[in-house]
Amino acid sequence: PLLARTGIQRTILVQAAPTVAETRFLLRLAERHDFIAGVVGWMDMEGGSAGLAEFENLLENPWLVGIRPMIQDIADPDWMLGSALQPAFEAIAAAGLCFDALVTPAHLPRLLRLLERHPRLRAVIDHGAKPEIAAGKWLPWADQIARIAAETSARCKLSGLITEAGASQTFDDLTPYMNHLFDCFGPERLMWGSDWPVLNLRAGYGDWMAATRRWLASLSRAQREALEGGAAARFYRLSMS
Repeated sequence: PLLARTGIQRTILVQAAPTVAETRFLLRLAERHDFIAGVVGWMDMEGGSAGLAEFENLLENPWLVGIRPMIQDIADPDWMLGSALQPAFEAIAAAGLCFDALVTPAHLPRLLRLLERHPRLRAVIDHGAKPEIAAGKWLPWADQIARIAAETSARCKLSGLITEAGASQTFDDLTPYMNHLFDCFGPERLMWGSDWPVLNLRAGYGDWMAATRRWLASLSRAQREALEGGAAARFYRLSMS
C-alpha cells in the first residue's frame, strides 16, 4: 500500500538480521511478489569454506542482487580489512553481486582502503554513511565521503538521513548533507532509498518521499529519474520493464 500511494513500482529488500535464514525468507518473498525487484542479503563472511559454500547456494536464487554485512554493529572498526574476510569480498566481486556498505563516518577511511584493495567490488554506501546530523558535525564526514566518490566507483544511497537528525531538527537541516552527496556522486551514482521501516522512527514513507521530491524539483527530468530509480536499477542490474 505504501508503494502504491507514492507511485513506486518496485523495491529492493535489504537484510536487517545477520542470518542466512532471514535472507532465505526475503528471497521467498521476492519469488511471490512482483513489486520486489531483488534482495540484498547476508552471508557469513567469517565462515571460511563453509560460509563460501553457503554463499554459492544463495547464488542459485536469481533474486539475490547483493550482500550486506552489518558493519555498523561490529565493535572493531577495522573488521572489514581483516585477512580472513578477503576471500568473501573476492567471491562477491567475482559473482557480480553488489556490496552494500552499512557504515558510519568512522568507517570511511577503512572503506576507502577496502575498495582500493578490491577494485572489482561494486559497492554502494548505505544512508550516506550516517553523518552525525543531530550533533551538527560536518567534518571529517564531508571530506571523507568526497574522497571515496572521487577515487572509487562506489555509489551512495540517499536514505537514512532523517533518523540521524535530532528531534527538533527539520528537513532543512538535512539539505546541506543531501546537497553534498549530490555534488559528490551526481545523479548517476546517488540512489533514493526509504530505509523503511526504520524510517518510521522519525517520519512516514510518504513524508520522506514528498520531502525528497521537493528537493529534487530543481533538477532535470533525467536527473530525477536517475535518482528515483534509474541509478539503482543499473547498479543492481535490474530490468526496467
